[in-house]
Amino acid sequence: MVNLTIDNQHVSVPENTTILDAAQKININIPTLCYLNLEKLGLINKVASCRVCVVEIEGRRNLAPSCATPVAEGMKISTNTKRVLSARRKVLELIISNHPFNCLVCAKSTDCELQRLTWEFGINLQRYHGERSTHAIDKSSGAIKRDPEKCIMCRRCETMCNEVQTVGALTAFGRGFHTVVQPAEEEPLIESNCVYCGQCVSVCPTAALTGVGYIQETWDALFDPTKKVVVQIAPAVRVAIGEEFGMPAGEVVTGKLVAGLRRIGFDAVFDTTFGADLTVIEESREIIDRLNKNENLPILTSCCPGWINFIDHHFPNLKYMPSSCKSPQQMTGSIIKSYYATKMGIDPKDIVVVSIMPCLAKKYEANLPYQKSHDLRDVDLVITTREAAKMLKEGAVDLRHIKEEEFDDPLGESTGAGVIFGSTGGVLEAALRTVYEKTTGKKLEDVNFTAVRGMNGIREASIQINGRTVTVAALSGLGNARKVLEKIEKGESKYDIIEIMACPGGCVNGGGQPYCNEREEIIEQRIRGLYHLDRNLPVRKSHENASIQRLYQEFLGEAGSHVAHELLHTDRNW
Repeated sequence: MVNLTIDNQHVSVPENTTILDAAQKININIPTLCYLNLEKLGLINKVASCRVCVVEIEGRRNLAPSCATPVAEGMKISTNTKRVLSARRKVLELIISNHPFNCLVCAKSTDCELQRLTWEFGINLQRYHGERSTHAIDKSSGAIKRDPEKCIMCRRCETMCNEVQTVGALTAFGRGFHTVVQPAEEEPLIESNCVYCGQCVSVCPTAALTGVGYIQETWDALFDPTKKVVVQIAPAVRVAIGEEFGMPAGEVVTGKLVAGLRRIGFDAVFDTTFGADLTVIEESREIIDRLNKNENLPILTSCCPGWINFIDHHFPNLKYMPSSCKSPQQMTGSIIKSYYATKMGIDPKDIVVVSIMPCLAKKYEANLPYQKSHDLRDVDLVITTREAAKMLKEGAVDLRHIKEEEFDDPLGESTGAGVIFGSTGGVLEAALRTVYEKTTGKKLEDVNFTAVRGMNGIREASIQINGRTVTVAALSGLGNARKVLEKIEKGESKYDIIEIMACPGGCVNGGGQPYCNEREEIIEQRIRGLYHLDRNLPVRKSHENASIQRLYQEFLGEAGSHVAHELLHTDRNW
């Protein structure tokens, strides 16, 4: 243990502890901007580039960045001297001198860490004037918007993209005043190897990285009298959107959200969890077929477009592994424009399908040329949890004070298996519940496959199914996926079924979810909310969903049928 004093308060901490962490232990708040500690998610950013967290150390000539300076025995540190406070203020003033002054119309207004700090420091005028760096806005991907003029060079996005996700789409170019973080060769994002997971957006302290917004397009559709506008809600949204209205993280607000969306004009409100159950039926058939033939194993679940992009860019030799199934979002959209349209007597061309997703990659996915059925896009518009909250507020809807309502039929019934798609390990667990019963013909009494749950990035299990040992893995975060896929490529590891979720923790931590400070704890609360739903739903296996059974009886025939392949599967045209 190392003994030191901070602002005349004694503290003992382990070796290699930073001054910032030591100060936090005794409730001394040192402001930070570039620093970010999400250890459970694999991210600790302490590049010390902003210098907002500087402190004065007795006996040292220069101020030290507390986020990157380890403690030493006998250190005497001051965090609020005139010199320290003056330096912090000057740093902030210099940062904002090269920053656009359009806070009122900025996508991260009130969520911006730079805005919060300047308010806390009472900075209300621009002291430094001069040339400001200018860069073009990049919205080429249709999913992530880059506005480099708002970049403060904190390098959080680089750390997340390169070290945690191991995608390598972002890096710093140039020197001094002309330095900018962007894809290689200054190319637009759509031309890079970005997978659109949105984790860079989640950690960006300003609006240098945000999602491409489709709020206005959604309002335009709602106000078009010639269109039938329906909306689907992803599982992870229902345990997160309440945070935007001051409700606790993880609180389930499904019924309130359904009521709120109807109030602002949606003609029908459906549950993407219905599509998740449908995905399980189709994917479990594919899993059983590959297991029986012992070919093209492991099979990889295909629900996360972020990791599908990842395997396309980084593991082209493993492209045989993903399931051919569309994601629940796309399946739901396809069924709306076919089965639902037929039942309701509506021309599919007059239906606008809007998805509320926790994920930015879903925006990219919906726009892919092969995500169509009968030459119509499965999903027309994708808005995030954050965007949906803004629309509800604009429509004078407060989720705290609205009565719950039920989803519309026939795409509103779902099971616990579909709900847990929003958590890492949930897709695999949902599939196993059905694969076990379809393979053995026996009732699965305990549906909880707890070995694949949790926040650990790599979780493995062996399950006995009909006398066969089935080896499975649930991988969370693309850096962890890389470790396992590299071993598979080298023949060092062997699995039968793998689930990969691009975002650490799963969809509950998607790039479109509400911004939050205590991020790791909040992600765990959202996960608990989903499993609470699962435990308390009367039906917990996808193949027991009565509406899904009726869909096959009336329309699809059976899993893997010609109609099912036409509407629910895809040739990705790698």
